[in-house]
Amino acid sequence: MSEEKIVEVVNEALASAGIKDTVIAAGEFNPRGHSGAGFAGGLIGGDIGDAIGGPAGSVGTVGGYMAGTRAHDADSGLPERMVVGVSETTVYGFAGNRAHPKALAFRVPRVGLEAKVHQRVNVRVLELIDTESGWRIELQGMGLPITHSKDVIQELT
Repeated sequence: MSEEKIVEVVNEALASAGIKDTVIAAGEFNPRGHSGAGFAGGLIGGDIGDAIGGPAGSVGTVGGYMAGTRAHDADSGLPERMVVGVSETTVYGFAGNRAHPKALAFRVPRVGLEAKVHQRVNVRVLELIDTESGWRIELQGMGLPITHSKDVIQELT
């Protein structure tokens, strides 16, 4: 999906939610730690499956990855997959993927918002921090160009 198309889809989601605003950048994110939790879950599941033998190791790896990400994401309080859109004044987070944003998960004003970015091996961590209260939303965007997480990060930093 092109950068223009994902912005268009998020603007349509805003309109459907009755929000009169226009995003200028949008991308797909997960809660911070999503990939790491999946990796750890996959290792544990794979070890258990290997102890059983045969194809159980592969099944255990996949099952462990899925269980690890779901457990982590549920603890984060954020949806497993999100589309984040940035307007001139606000940052919006919708549950869902870049093609199908669903319910509004968060909406924060850009005034007083600090964006910090940390590069990890295969993801970029984006922290949205309210400078007055210190509360934060922690997200991770994959390094793949099709997610357009880099577009959101560039707009916020």
